[in-house]
Amino acid sequence: MREEEKKPTSTIRRILKQRWALSAIYIASAAIILAAAFLLQNSFNDSAKDGEESAETGKNYGEPSVEVNSNLETIKMPVADADKTVIKKQFYDVNADEKAQEEALVFYNNRYEQNKGIDIAMEDGKSFDVKASLSGNVTKVQDDALLGNLVEVEHEDGVVTRYQSVKDIKVAVGDKVKQGQAIATAGKSQINEEAGVHVHFEIRKDNIALNPLDFVDKQASAIQSATEAEGSELEDSANKEETPAVEGSEADKEETPAVEGSEADKEETPAVEESETGTEEAPAVDESEEGTDLEHGTDEEGSVPGEGTTEESDSLKDSLNQSN
Repeated sequence: MREEEKKPTSTIRRILKQRWALSAIYIASAAIILAAAFLLQNSFNDSAKDGEESAETGKNYGEPSVEVNSNLETIKMPVADADKTVIKKQFYDVNADEKAQEEALVFYNNRYEQNKGIDIAMEDGKSFDVKASLSGNVTKVQDDALLGNLVEVEHEDGVVTRYQSVKDIKVAVGDKVKQGQAIATAGKSQINEEAGVHVHFEIRKDNIALNPLDFVDKQASAIQSATEAEGSELEDSANKEETPAVEGSEADKEETPAVEGSEADKEETPAVEESETGTEEAPAVDESEEGTDLEHGTDEEGSVPGEGTTEESDSLKDSLNQSN
């Protein structure tokens, strides 16, 4: 029994006596420690990512999903090669000169319409694939022979891109599209037949049409900053124009005629003089005296006829006595 117990220990001692034994043990233990640390780190990262994803999905539950980084994308022309394209009709800019505005009008059915986007065509006039300018969600697909078929893609912060006058539409409502993905083919429209085969491209912010050429090769966040700057300028101009109303109010406060009028009313003496003259009027007293004189006069005058009547009554009495 003692010999059998000594055999394993002797083999271990023999291995440890080897020159490579300690280095091998050191390397193996280091590998085990590094592997354990790596596994623990990966498990921690996975749990953190799962927690963040669950929190985000619970927060945005029921809302339409939009590409998270679409606001950081650079806006591109809706074509594969922009260098081979031409602009058939420019965007109608209210700040442009009269000639540019006339060229940006679309004439149809004896009416002029302002162009809300740009009409893009190839130099050779051939058809081409219409690409998504930004990543987003398809919110509208509409067939329209007059204006051309329409595809509308929604992005972050109320930004919408519209692709009009297209055919062979490759997407549907609710689809997620990535930047550069083919969504349709360029076609024609009745309202702008002069453009031939083209795509009518629009960029809208809160349903307000913007000039796409002002934002091509810029980040989508530039649309938000540009609209905010424009809104602040409009507010400043409106506040500056409101200053006359403030001056008018100050002028109203500084008006003295109304105060002078009140003081003049208070200082008016004619009313007092009239009252005094009214009290000192002698004609009123004379009228009363005249009334008494008239009464006396009537009495005196009335006495004359009274005396006549008594005389007549006496003569009548005498005549009656004589008849008796």
